[in-house]
Amino acid sequence: MKIGKNVFVTGGAGFIGSHLIDRLIENHNVTVYDNLSSGKKEFISHHFGKKNFRFINADLLDTKKLKNAMREQDFVFHFAANSDVRLGAEKTDIPLKQNTIATYNVLESMRLNDVKNIMFPSSCTVYGEAEVTPIPENYGPMIPVSLYGASKLASEGLISAYCSMFGMNAWVFRFANIIGSRGTHGVIFDFINKLRKKSDELEILGDGRQTKSYLYVDDCIDAMLSAVEKSNDKVNIFNLGCEDWINVNRIAEIVVEEMNLKNVKFKYTGGSRGWKGDIPKIMLSIEKIEKLGWKPIYNSEKAVRMTVKALIKEVR
Repeated sequence: MKIGKNVFVTGGAGFIGSHLIDRLIENHNVTVYDNLSSGKKEFISHHFGKKNFRFINADLLDTKKLKNAMREQDFVFHFAANSDVRLGAEKTDIPLKQNTIATYNVLESMRLNDVKNIMFPSSCTVYGEAEVTPIPENYGPMIPVSLYGASKLASEGLISAYCSMFGMNAWVFRFANIIGSRGTHGVIFDFINKLRKKSDELEILGDGRQTKSYLYVDDCIDAMLSAVEKSNDKVNIFNLGCEDWINVNRIAEIVVEEMNLKNVKFKYTGGSRGWKGDIPKIMLSIEKIEKLGWKPIYNSEKAVRMTVKALIKEVR
């Protein structure tokens, strides 16, 4: 098996990382490295006590601890990042430190430990406001409009360079919006929280017409693991998303429906963007990964509805 026996998951207590671990634990020895800044121990607590599971509560900026923790690993799944795009407008150093520098530290620890394989979740935000829809992987030039997008693009560059210079192999996935149970931020999470506080009015950032693809987390995990097994370039880059999209107004309607609320007034902050660095409309081409035999099971609206049902139970 290409992944190998010993796998190292940064950010493994987070939303996508914890779902990935649920899949990897069946056939691999799993080490989770997470500082729990956004991840939650409860997402992985059901694995504590298993012989093939190890949890290290530490930060990727602690290079000594990271280097020691990565010994004798076969494959790194680097999911640790600050994924809240909006935060970069308030604290400009967070995307740099927690995304780009953290990725450099992971790559350097891999080099020092002779670990050759890495999976990296990038983002559709690396494309910026592309003039093509849907956007293919070879679109350029890529001009990010958010610090988050810039940090992911910089991380992609570091990964490519390390692969070229030190004989590594990489699988890079440019995500649309990945949603599902255990989500800790994002539009659905925000809407549920807002309506819990004020059930007759919902504030919607922007004009509500922002339109994007939403991929369910189970589809995301299936796609990534399938691509690792079926692609063999030095640096393998894939878009991950759906072949459709949904706007924020429709998401708001679904949340209201699933929360069994009536006569909710939508209140808009105005403008075409939800926040600085937001991309109002984006859809990715997924033809490349579909040629490997993968297709999403759920479309955007189904993924949103399933996520709303899950988060209503989880969000407190």
